[in-house]
Amino acid sequence: MRQRALLAALILLVSAPVFAQDWVEFESREDGFGVTFPVQPKVTQTTFTSQFGADLPARVYTAESGQSRFSVTVADYGRIEAILAAKAKACPAGAETCRGGGSSTGPGYSWADRAGALIHMTWQFMQRDARVTYLGWNNIDLVEGQMMTLVNNRDKSVTQAAFYMHENKLYILEGTVPAGYPEPGFFQQSIHWIDAEGNGIRYQTIYHNGQPKPPVARRGGQAQ
Repeated sequence: MRQRALLAALILLVSAPVFAQDWVEFESREDGFGVTFPVQPKVTQTTFTSQFGADLPARVYTAESGQSRFSVTVADYGRIEAILAAKAKACPAGAETCRGGGSSTGPGYSWADRAGALIHMTWQFMQRDARVTYLGWNNIDLVEGQMMTLVNNRDKSVTQAAFYMHENKLYILEGTVPAGYPEPGFFQQSIHWIDAEGNGIRYQTIYHNGQPKPPVARRGGQAQ
């Protein structure tokens, strides 16, 4: 998939003015990912609200080139159990509908919240004033995720988005280009995973967040 992404990027470099520039291979060790941006991104601290109302710490990495916009939002689900358990204390006595705690829901529905993050984000994008032209499963270096393409109903701009969960962090990639421009699929395909030392990670089998982690097939480009 990475080779196709690089090929697409080369095509885009010569097909439209917005892409006629040197792209930036950006990495964030703090958030454990790397991606290709048109320029060095701006980083903003923010709060991300999960499906069941947890206010999670998040960062948004954004870059613009002409009328095109690219962003990666990283929401940290690492403390969601504690956050939603604390929130559930305000529930009426015995109200399982907000307390949770079952084998599938977790305290305050935190397990369900974390497990359903990808579906929830897909649903949020589907609420936009846009026509969904593609929705499908994907993986990057064996980390599973979902991809979608939307065409804005007003200005016909095209948005390609992807969602991944890795190490209890939700990654939301979004690239939007004006009508008539090549679709920005290369952006969401360029993401990769890195450890705290900046070494790239690829798994041997599909990585499902919340399940036992599969062995690493390659770290930093070296077989293990």
